[in-house]
Amino acid sequence: MSGDGRRRTLRVLVVDDSAASRDELVRMLHGADGLVVAGTAADGEQGLAEALRLAPDVVVLDLQMPRMDGFSFLRLLMARRPTPVVVLSSQSRRADVFKALELGALDFVARPDRGGLGAVREALLEKCATVRALRIQNLSAGVRALDARELEPARIAVVGASTGGPSALQRLLAALPGDLPLAVLVAQHMPERFTGAFAERLARGSHFSVVEAVDGDLVVAGRALVAPGGHHLELARRADGVLRAAVLPPGAPGPGARHCPSIDRLFRSAARVLGARACAALLTGMGTDGCAGMAAVKAAGGLTLAESEETAVVYGMPQAAVERGAVDALLGLDALAARLIELAREARAP
Repeated sequence: MSGDGRRRTLRVLVVDDSAASRDELVRMLHGADGLVVAGTAADGEQGLAEALRLAPDVVVLDLQMPRMDGFSFLRLLMARRPTPVVVLSSQSRRADVFKALELGALDFVARPDRGGLGAVREALLEKCATVRALRIQNLSAGVRALDARELEPARIAVVGASTGGPSALQRLLAALPGDLPLAVLVAQHMPERFTGAFAERLARGSHFSVVEAVDGDLVVAGRALVAPGGHHLELARRADGVLRAAVLPPGAPGPGARHCPSIDRLFRSAARVLGARACAALLTGMGTDGCAGMAAVKAAGGLTLAESEETAVVYGMPQAAVERGAVDALLGLDALAARLIELAREARAP
């Protein structure tokens, strides 16, 4: 690498529903001409989540995919995190290419109708080299790179649940529009090895991108991060000034917690980082986890919501927070979702 940093590694995300194509693209790109494949995805929904999490330098995208096609992926990516995209498209689907370019794709490579992708290797590497050249030009001209702080949502909601929580969270997230300028962090009492599948289940019924949180995940609008079982999830503002998820082991320094994930720890972190901009929602569950965290959010000037006995499977956690005087509004689940929508839209309004 030269001293001016112009040969810095270019991080690529590959989004293609064909496992064979993904493997071939990884072999083709990884390590070639300073490229590294930072991640792969099998459909647009997963691709969008990975693009927001990994913040790649360039995306190599197939257009024809299940669940969320390449066109929907492009619309959402360009709205949430504009990123150079190189499209792979069959020569027989030329109209698709022009549609993708109109949606913000940087360039395209014609995928062979038969055979593997080896024939397009040089063209694909050339398109990726163009991304590097564009970055160099921008840096030389003093153009500021996209500041990740611009990706911050208008509001952030931290949500806690225990017994009855899986169905309550499914109903809550399903009610949130995909274009809502809101990010959600969830602590659901659930053991290890279950939360990944739980997040996938939530994603299938939601307009949001829902994933199991990984340490360092960006907190962005239209995304819900679920605490991994056996780990605490906290909100953190890192040294770069960007809001990210912090995933911590059970024994990590901080207030003691009976449960892991701890709702109290998630809520306290929101109060600490966001202050009066924090919003905490405590759903159904047995016990008192979340009660101290709700009090911390309220003391910081944030908004505290709790699920009412009307819809809560177990009213224990909300009731404990109410008795402590830590709840601003006690709402049924649908009304609680409506309040979150209203909150986010009010914050976005000029």
